[in-house]
Amino acid sequence: MPTATTRSDGRAPRTPVRMLGGLVGAVADLGGLVLPVSCPGCGAYDEVVCAECLALLCGPPWRCEAGAGRLDRMDGRPLLPVWTLASYTGPLRELVVAWKDRGRADVGGRFEQALDRGVRELVPALRAGTTDALLVVPAPSSAAARRRRGDDVVGRLARATARACSTEGLAAVAVPVLVRRGRGRDQVGLGARARSRNLAGHVVVRRASTSSIRGRSVLLLDDVLTTGATLAACEQALGLAGAVVIGALTIAATPSPGRTAGRVEVGADPV
Repeated sequence: MPTATTRSDGRAPRTPVRMLGGLVGAVADLGGLVLPVSCPGCGAYDEVVCAECLALLCGPPWRCEAGAGRLDRMDGRPLLPVWTLASYTGPLRELVVAWKDRGRADVGGRFEQALDRGVRELVPALRAGTTDALLVVPAPSSAAARRRRGDDVVGRLARATARACSTEGLAAVAVPVLVRRGRGRDQVGLGARARSRNLAGHVVVRRASTSSIRGRSVLLLDDVLTTGATLAACEQALGLAGAVVIGALTIAATPSPGRTAGRVEVGADPV
């Protein structure tokens, strides 16, 4: 008879990704008690994220979709509204890279706190496009990225966003209904066209979730807006399943070539 430490096929059980994420965070916190840490944005000693780098995330959310060419729906409809907290440049870029790809799981908590503040300012705009409890849907990561990071980092941001909405009186729940199917590679390092090709047909709604999202209002959540290819693929998959994507939110956005991303009124109507 299989024991609690074996599966019915005799192999060791898989450790859930969420459990691994918690272990990574705990190890990072413990490590800070033994080994010196520094702010990934500027190198400030003994700071997870220093006050100056954290301030980059503390302004009001602003609209950034105009700089993402792959969000163009090609049918005359307005671009999907996308709000962000910061420009993906300088110290902020270093914070994101350290968090996602250099094992700095402790930085993620600072991003969650920043989203909590930013989302509270967005609630009036989100409420205008929502007829039921809002679904906060994280952009899906590749299986390889989840294994490398030990956690679904964007899923954690989506849960923080849903909590902030609910605190402000807008019922919301994070639902990871999107998955990456097939052998599409990680998006890091790919250009605009390559990102679109890489995602074509690979982002889909889980079959078991289709009926539960039909007709529901959705806010997409991703870490960084670059070309818009990821959000466009997510919006298409959700639309085919009958959901209504009213907008998207990111931590940061890459400025358009030759200019800095401009701020747009938070209260602008979503689609």
